[in-house]
Amino acid sequence: MSAFILSACSTADHPRSFFEERGILCTLFHYQMDGCTLADDLYESISPHDFFAKIKAGSEPTTSQPSAGEYADAWEPHLRAGEDVLHVTLSSGISGAYNSACVARDQLSASYPDRTIVVIDSLAASAGYGMLLEYLADLRDEGRGIDEVAAWAEEHKLDLNSWFFVSDLECLKRGGRVSKTSALMATALKICPVLDIDSTGHLIPRAKIRTKRKATAELARICLERVQDGPAYTGRCCISHSDCREDAEEVARLVAERIPALAGKIAIYDIGTVIGSHTGPGTVALFFMGARREG
Repeated sequence: MSAFILSACSTADHPRSFFEERGILCTLFHYQMDGCTLADDLYESISPHDFFAKIKAGSEPTTSQPSAGEYADAWEPHLRAGEDVLHVTLSSGISGAYNSACVARDQLSASYPDRTIVVIDSLAASAGYGMLLEYLADLRDEGRGIDEVAAWAEEHKLDLNSWFFVSDLECLKRGGRVSKTSALMATALKICPVLDIDSTGHLIPRAKIRTKRKATAELARICLERVQDGPAYTGRCCISHSDCREDAEEVARLVAERIPALAGKIAIYDIGTVIGSHTGPGTVALFFMGARREG
């Protein structure tokens, strides 16, 4: 059985220490802000608070995925060293990263015909994408081979539930996900849209909840309704947020009330610069393994 490297991107919204400690290769996305092109470097060059403060002050960041060449440059040293590559991408429903990674795979496969390169579309984003990587790293560390780990990912990735609310609609309006009129009305009525990621990896609005307090409670209700084994769930659960830690902690508290085994075990992460460029500040996302995603 050949050794393999597990590879992903910065949009998994886990800290640098996670990638280093779990031995996961990380290729960085990019964002453009205030006339500068910057790396999504896991908040090494800017703090989450300062990044979202810039957006609140009027900055309008745009984002770009790694090129096929960047993926190839990251993987080739490992292929040359005799390692195979299992790369997991940000959802193809919100990014072209999967296509870029496939181009790199095809190019390198011609040069390294004895090596295996597998590219998997996570159909996930942010810390949920990162949570899927945690499961895959566990399997790798148990001694499972690349084919077995890849098969597990394909079989279980739609069990990953991703639910979130947005309390500041400016970035959704700018990205065309809501109209200017709808955004103004929703802001006036204190409406927080609740969305999830469907089985094709696209963001889908599911409900319009009035007030952030009720949206917070709705995430916890959905979790209990959909989570594997209901109140007996002992799997992974994590939250990511865009400069609203108190809201994230409140979601964690409500989830733990309903699922006691998760008390003190729900990891909370910062939404990164790339995902955060699209959500804006005031977003909280909840991730857990549960009922299989459908359309």
